[in-house]
Amino acid sequence: MLMLLQISGYAAESDDEYLLGPGDRLNVHVYNEPDLSVETEIDRAGFLSFPFLEQVLAQGLTTRQLETTIENGLRGDYLIEPHVQVSVTRYRPFFIHGQVNAPGGYPYQPGLTVDMAIALAGGLKERASKSSWSIRRAREAHQTEYDAERDTAVMAGDIIEISESFF
Repeated sequence: MLMLLQISGYAAESDDEYLLGPGDRLNVHVYNEPDLSVETEIDRAGFLSFPFLEQVLAQGLTTRQLETTIENGLRGDYLIEPHVQVSVTRYRPFFIHGQVNAPGGYPYQPGLTVDMAIALAGGLKERASKSSWSIRRAREAHQTEYDAERDTAVMAGDIIEISESFF
């Protein structure tokens, strides 16, 4: 089911709100436990490999929620009071296609807007629409398509479509 909604305005996604997903690269640090501190990537199924815990579901969690999940997994059998810090070292890409000079996937950066994404893609082509743009949000359960403006926030995994102008 495809739904068109209007979203505009800049709404930066902070690390506390950012939902992890496949392709994100993470640094997981367990304080005073260098053997348990790793850099890992979330696989296509949404899991990451972690010592002693094997596969940990990370997709859809914030970094803080993942910290708590790992702390709970290590508590008791391995450590008395583990302290874990998770940080994103590389975000999964967003994609832009249609009437831009260099369509493709680009590294996501917090605070990215459609205007910035267009600049990363080499700008608009001559025949590009100046207003008929849309974003498909990959992180939502039912993929939803939104109308987009220059200041619309872009999130990791989004697909931006720049339509052709007919005038």
